[in-house]
Amino acid sequence: FHVERQYPNYGPKKVCCPWSRCCGMGDFRPRTVWLGHPEKREQRYPRNVINNQKYNFFTFLPGVLFNQFKYFFNLYFLLLACSQFVNELRLGALYTYWVPLGFVLIITIAREAVEEIRCYCRDKEVNSQIYSKLSTRGTVKVKSSGIQVGDLIIVEKPPRGVCYSILNHPFSSLIPGSCFLRTDQLDGETDWKLRLPVACTQRLPTAADLLQIRSYVYAEEPNIDIHNFIGTFTRGNATHSEDGDPPVNESLSIENTLWASTVIASGTVVGVVIYTGKELRSVMNTSNPRHKVGLFDLEVNCLTKILFGALVVVSLVMVALQHFAGRWYLQIFRFLLLFSNIVPISLRVNLDMGKMVFSWMIRRDSKIPGTVVRASTIPEQLGRISYLLTDKTGTLTQNEMVFRRLHLGTVAYGMDSMDEVQSHVFSTPHNSSLAASLNSTSKTPVSTAPAATKVRKTISSRVHEAVKAIALVHCVTPVYEANGVTDQAEAEQHYEDTCRVYQAASPDEVSLVQWTESVGLTLVGRDHNSMQLRTPSGQILNFTILQIFPFTYESKRMGIIVRDESTGEISFYMKGADVVMAGIVQYNDWLEEECGNMAREGLRVLVVSKKSLTEEQYQDFEARYIQAKLSVHDRSLKVATVIESLEMEMELLCLTGVEDQLQADVRPTLEILRNAGIKVWMLTGDKLETATCTAKNAHLVTRNQDIHIFRSVTTRGEAHLELNAFRRKHDCALVISGDSLEVCLKFYEYEFMELACQCPAVVCCRCAPTQKAQIVRLLQERTGKLTCAVGDGGNDVSMIQEADCGVGVEGKEGKQASLAADFSVTQFKHLGRLLMVHGRNSYKRSAGLSQFVIHRSLCISTMQAVFSSVFYFASVPLYQGFLIIGYSTIYTMFPVFSLVLDKDVKSEVAMLYPELYKDLLKGRPLSFKTFLIWVLISIYQGSIIMYGALLLFESEFVHIVAISFTSLILTELLMVALTIQTWHWLMIVAELLSLACYIASLVFLHEFIGAWVSFDVYFIATLSFLWKVTVITLVSCLPLYILKYLRRRFSPPNYSKLTS
Repeated sequence: FHVERQYPNYGPKKVCCPWSRCCGMGDFRPRTVWLGHPEKREQRYPRNVINNQKYNFFTFLPGVLFNQFKYFFNLYFLLLACSQFVNELRLGALYTYWVPLGFVLIITIAREAVEEIRCYCRDKEVNSQIYSKLSTRGTVKVKSSGIQVGDLIIVEKPPRGVCYSILNHPFSSLIPGSCFLRTDQLDGETDWKLRLPVACTQRLPTAADLLQIRSYVYAEEPNIDIHNFIGTFTRGNATHSEDGDPPVNESLSIENTLWASTVIASGTVVGVVIYTGKELRSVMNTSNPRHKVGLFDLEVNCLTKILFGALVVVSLVMVALQHFAGRWYLQIFRFLLLFSNIVPISLRVNLDMGKMVFSWMIRRDSKIPGTVVRASTIPEQLGRISYLLTDKTGTLTQNEMVFRRLHLGTVAYGMDSMDEVQSHVFSTPHNSSLAASLNSTSKTPVSTAPAATKVRKTISSRVHEAVKAIALVHCVTPVYEANGVTDQAEAEQHYEDTCRVYQAASPDEVSLVQWTESVGLTLVGRDHNSMQLRTPSGQILNFTILQIFPFTYESKRMGIIVRDESTGEISFYMKGADVVMAGIVQYNDWLEEECGNMAREGLRVLVVSKKSLTEEQYQDFEARYIQAKLSVHDRSLKVATVIESLEMEMELLCLTGVEDQLQADVRPTLEILRNAGIKVWMLTGDKLETATCTAKNAHLVTRNQDIHIFRSVTTRGEAHLELNAFRRKHDCALVISGDSLEVCLKFYEYEFMELACQCPAVVCCRCAPTQKAQIVRLLQERTGKLTCAVGDGGNDVSMIQEADCGVGVEGKEGKQASLAADFSVTQFKHLGRLLMVHGRNSYKRSAGLSQFVIHRSLCISTMQAVFSSVFYFASVPLYQGFLIIGYSTIYTMFPVFSLVLDKDVKSEVAMLYPELYKDLLKGRPLSFKTFLIWVLISIYQGSIIMYGALLLFESEFVHIVAISFTSLILTELLMVALTIQTWHWLMIVAELLSLACYIASLVFLHEFIGAWVSFDVYFIATLSFLWKVTVITLVSCLPLYILKYLRRRFSPPNYSKLTS
């Protein structure tokens, strides 16, 4: 086998060092790889390591600081703090500015350090996985990071029930001969694909002899095409052979490859490593992850810019009112420092800590167990999703096919009547084969009820023939494995049922063969030339496989010609989609109607037919078929023409209906998302028919919606005509293939996206991984709305990383998607609660918290502006030292931060009425309107408190500070109480704790406070102080309470109607 080395893939990738291009690893080139001799390499190849860390030991601190201060506002606060070293600009103690900045930096550095340590541990675990390598010293163990191009790797089938990293191994096979391979992590298809070994190496006695022959592989340069490979295998003379084999050249194709991130069915394989690191197909098909910045953060950033503009304007106004006297430019800087609270430094740290709390709440929610938050910076994004893009296999479905219906035209058998089918099969005489029993049905003696017996026999023979056809027309191979009691050889010899597993290129075929086993006819053996079935009596029926016509997406059918060894009868069986089989089978009046009925139930329908051939007919066909396969020109067309000569007037045997089991509660979850105003697009690598069936079955497309299947287009003209046809449809779901989508996006990107965005649902089938990411990117660019991508396989990683919110589902395809995602869930149904409850709460709480932090800063800045205006525009701080720091920390931090616990409705109500989520899509909780309202409230309250203190002070400056600061603290505590909609016991604790801290600091720290401000402790204890503070606080807060009551009374919000 030619093997691509496994590169563990679970998220952002940094495969090579920054100097890789300088070291000759920057360009992809073809290579010659000597088997077992990596030292003979002609060029340098990337190491097979994973490194998801952003920093190393030396770059961590400089890197984190650079990433913090490269943004203007963080740099602004740094310059603000540094300015206090200049005597002309100093306004107070250094710690007034450095302590808040240091606190923010410590929080950020600690968070980055934790993430880096976790990332390092994950990388180390993956890079330290042990593999077996074939060398001149025998089989040696080697770490994943130590594997090189040219190494011979021995890999066995991964055991069941082990951890995810083992299941991602790309090497396993049957030796000698072919093996089945699953590529679910690359293209989303979980069916087994056949892979073939290099023929000239199969004659070697042992695998160790691979090291004794001079052989090499010439391989094409690395590229993203996972469906094609071009290479050659050259075997020279044996070094230890007397006569030696002549040099052999053998072409290599995709059938000889085992890509990384694939898994095989059973056995062992020896493979030569061709690609490593960044050159892997799986890595090249994964787009580079982008650093996600939430829309909410951008909006807050915009508001902060407005506040900074206001800061500059106020400072200039203050200097202008002084008529730019003296060194006015220094006065501008002093006023910028004086009013610096307008831009709150605590905003960023409050929001970051809030995000951490929201992430903790998501992880601790018992209703969605196993949910992991990997990107704690964007939980509020979940509250504003407009488009949900989901994978199909393993995300919406369990990828478990279940046989649901057998239809014979006059009678149909469902799950509740399969025992009748079984009784017909078991009625086969134990001393004859199934075919013989069918031929002898007419010879059975007539009973006392001739008519009834005749009907029963007719139905019985039809059921027999249908079951036999289903058991024969497939590409399924039974494989026997040791189970601890029986070894593999013994199990294969005696056809042990407990040791048998089925492997096939389609899970549909496996479900059909498993169903025939359940009704009594079991597939027990198969190779390239024969097939064995076992009857209920235990008799083995032998069939010779004469020809197989595999399923293709163009033909939409597969056929097989077999000879029954017991009777010599030659039969041509065929099964396929109803659209193609309708013109092949004999005329009937029920096929179209029943296929439609079964498809509406979400079943995958296959039509099974039969045609008996004489020996002469088959010999004539075989001669023409061989001649067509030898043609150099138009080979595929000539072969198809010969096969079609058989596909005429075939006998219709039955219809089969298979259902792909949906994940639990997929339908109600999709309904919740639809009612919440979220449009769902399904992007899958699966077939069009399969994707359409799943869309109907999951109710992604509702019963009253039409489906427009976009015709396959290859040219601009065809795309134009099809788009015009689609434009005439209204309220119609769209189904389109990846190839047609690529043509439409190439020539009519704007027109197509405009039409697709109007559809209630879109299904894109046969999508490549990079194409999924492209669709997400186009949606973001064309609509400006937030997108969420959901998937469970490696082929979904690009889509997940490109979306504004990526959600990975831990499924049968491994944890690759969940580890690369921002959020990880165990089931698709958890998505409803993640968005409707946690997403909604996170967004509303973040909006409330950010606006309150801005209000808190604007209040004290307004008071400073009023104070400076009254005292002749002097650049003198109103509060200094401990009061400034205490105001935004111990005095108000806990009550303000407790807003992260607030909620307007219970989680059950949010799930019951997803329409509440739709209100958030307009961004009303944080808008210019709400921002302006809070600015006006801040100006009003700051002015009232300052002017009230000025009116009521008794000829001493100290009383202004005492009265105004105490009123300010009480106003903030009351405003928090006014904002809260649902009280939590921690909120009450936070309010009382903050008040107690302020009182205690006045009593016990009055000397420390007095070092900076002449706080008159005796005046604070008087009745005069209490009534003045009470009056000022009531005037600042009471009108707002009255306005809130009136608004709730006459214009209540939607959620209040549900909570009343």
